[in-house]
Parts: sequence; structure tokens; C-alpha cells
Amino acid sequence: MPTTPLPSPPSPPVVGRRAMHARAALATALVAGRTSVPVLRSAPPLTLRQTGPHSVHLVSTAAGPLGGDRLELDLDLAPGTTLELGSVASTLVLPGPGESRMLITARVGAGATLRFTPEPTVLAAGCAHRVEVRLTLASDARVRWREEIVFGRYGEQPGRCHARFDATLDGRPLLRQEFTVGDPALDTSPAVYGDARCVGSTLITGAAPPAEAIVADGVAVLPLAGPAILVSALAPDAVALRARLDWGESTVSPGRPSSPA
Repeated sequence: MPTTPLPSPPSPPVVGRRAMHARAALATALVAGRTSVPVLRSAPPLTLRQTGPHSVHLVSTAAGPLGGDRLELDLDLAPGTTLELGSVASTLVLPGPGESRMLITARVGAGATLRFTPEPTVLAAGCAHRVEVRLTLASDARVRWREEIVFGRYGEQPGRCHARFDATLDGRPLLRQEFTVGDPALDTSPAVYGDARCVGSTLITGAAPPAEAIVADGVAVLPLAGPAILVSALAPDAVALRARLDWGESTVSPGRPSSPA
């Protein structure tokens, strides 16, 4: 007879561990017409590894973030350079004494291209987390910035998270967005997340936006003044979320499918 798995209990705080204050930094330079990465400074749990001529991956070298941690990632792309930044695994946010914080600051110079596509962030039960992104772009910078958040591990309710995203293009505001997770009475409202277990978005600049918004099952593609495009999606699981974001991102290319997978 099939059995129903029991919900996993909230993760207990890690005992005896002091809060981490860590800052990692990456900077590119244009050398003989090619991108180089002269600055690649890590600070556990934020460890950067160059995996290609212009690709870098984040490797978690310690548990976290945990409550009380303060983590910062600073990105500086020189004009004309290209960087692809991903991660080798999802980030699991765990509870601890106080609120954890992740601050990402990125500056993308003239004619530079940044593709930021880390694996999802998972909000474990009991966590309290704050994410801030500050993105500054030159007028002709090209960016594809994806964020995916999963509401807890299998069978558990998520902790609390407050995420804010600020993007400025050529000195003018391009996108100001924030959301919160962790209030069951609000999260399950049809006007908020409903029965979704994941939320994600992708900001795309340097591509022609659609003439009007495109809406499909669980995903919306919105043109922004910039020009730029914002893809937003909700889904029951991480696989469906990734498929919906992929479909939304494909709408900027010819021959897109008629609906998400």
C-alpha cells in the first residue's frame, strides 16, 4: 500500500556556530579584445571558481546562509566584457539566531554582457532571510538576471524571506521590485501565490520587448521602459518553474513555442 510521506520537521539552528560576515568580489577586464577576470576574491561560504574563459561558478564551502549571517557579493564588469555567473548547487537558507542577509551589488559597463543564472534558493522552515540586489547598467549593457525561490523543502512550510531588486539603466530607474514569503495567511491567497511552491523572475535587457504583455499558464512576460523585459512565474515545483521561465525568456526570440511546457 502506498504511504504518504510525513512532513519534515523544521531544521534546528546550528549550535556553536558564530554568524559569518563574508564578502566575495569579482571584476572583469578587457585584455587584447578578450575578457579576463583579474579579480576573483572568495570568502566562505561564497567561493568563486572560474570554469571557462568568461564563466564563473559559486561553490558553497560552508553551510548557509544561516540566521545572523551577512553575505555580500560584488560584481564589476568592465566595458565590452562578458561574464556568465552560475552556481553548482541550490542555496539552502537555514534558521539561526537572527535574520540572515544576502546583498548582491553588480555594475555592468558599456557594451558589457552579464548572464546571472544561479541555482534556486530554498527557504528551509524556520529561516528568516533578506535578499537585496542592486544592479547598475550602462545604456547598452546586456543582462539576463534570473532568480528562483523555492518555498521550503519537500513537505515543509517555508521560512520568512524579504527580497528586493533595484535595477538602474543609464542613471534612471529600470525596475523596483520586492516581495515577501512566510505569512501562510497571505501566501496561500489566490491574489498572492495560491498553491504555488516556487516563484521566479528574469530581467532581460538589450533585447526588443514584445509590443504588449504575454500571459500564459503561470508565467507573464512584461515589457519595461528601458527597453527591457521582465519574466515572472509561479509553479508547483522547481522543475515547472524553470520550464516556465525558459519559455518566457524564449519569447524574445523568433519561433517561440505557443505555450510553456
